[in-house]
Amino acid sequence: MSDLKFAAIGINHAHIYGQVDCLIRAGAEFVGFYAVEDDLAETFGNKYPQARRVADQRQILEDTSIAIVVTAAIPADRAEIAIAAMRHGKDVLTDKPGMTTFAQFDEIRHVQQETGRIFSVLYSEHFEVPAAVEAGNLVAQGVIGEVIHTVGLGPHSLRLNNRPDWFFTRERYGGILCDIASHQFEQFLFFSSAMDGEITSANVHNRNHPHRPGLQDVGDATMRTATTTGYVRVDWFTPEGLPTWGDGRLTILGTEGYIELRKYVDIAGRPGDNHLFLVDRKGVQHIDCSGTDLPFGRQFLDDVRNRTETAMPQERCFNAMKMALTAQQMAEAGTEWAR
Repeated sequence: MSDLKFAAIGINHAHIYGQVDCLIRAGAEFVGFYAVEDDLAETFGNKYPQARRVADQRQILEDTSIAIVVTAAIPADRAEIAIAAMRHGKDVLTDKPGMTTFAQFDEIRHVQQETGRIFSVLYSEHFEVPAAVEAGNLVAQGVIGEVIHTVGLGPHSLRLNNRPDWFFTRERYGGILCDIASHQFEQFLFFSSAMDGEITSANVHNRNHPHRPGLQDVGDATMRTATTTGYVRVDWFTPEGLPTWGDGRLTILGTEGYIELRKYVDIAGRPGDNHLFLVDRKGVQHIDCSGTDLPFGRQFLDDVRNRTETAMPQERCFNAMKMALTAQQMAEAGTEWAR
């Protein structure tokens, strides 16, 4: 029996499956979930029969045996869930984005500091991607020298018929840079060995979906720290011919070499995913990272037990979202989305 139990409140995004699996793999016990939607709950409950569906989220919040709450609710609703969980003495692991407004950001940060609970975001494109984890290992070993620039690309497949209405409502999903680009902002800080960064430019557009005016289908931003610069682009333009949902890429430029990740596919090349290409003074090599260990879940549970910050520093967690919110606000200035 695990010494840590966890439950889910809000299962609207499929990332909830990755969150639950991450903690189960690490040794936590999944005991319950709350979901308003019967169709989502049926599929989810069949996948995790050990977890009891409860009729009221207060049954989870008020259960003192539950140490951790995970959520992948509609993005605009995640802050309220996280705040309630922390005020009930529970640590939180949320899907990205952790919040959709600066008002939510400020309240979450206040409650986290007030309660001393852990507020963490499972940035799956980093912590659940073996190639990204291995890139972190190589950078830490100094194989490409000092990191000076990163380029993070996050294309996604839209699949219009499979998306709920909230997905196309700006106030509900938070905007494309707040939502999916939060992955890239966290990775920029991580590979820059920085706790915070500055957004220098940002753009969002609806280029090809006029029938969905709330959708932002492409966005990009540039940023910097004292020692690094970076660029991110995210979009919903993955062609139907690609055999996966997106050709996620990350390039890390160092003073003595560079690393390129093809996280999910090596187009017209090697089969499978988690491809890492390393170019340094010794030459060029391809590294299959599919067997790389993913330590985040274990580290997060150790942090819950020991009140430490080994999985992700709390400050970097907050500031990745601050950068995402800042970029979103900057990009929307003067547009139809400005509020």
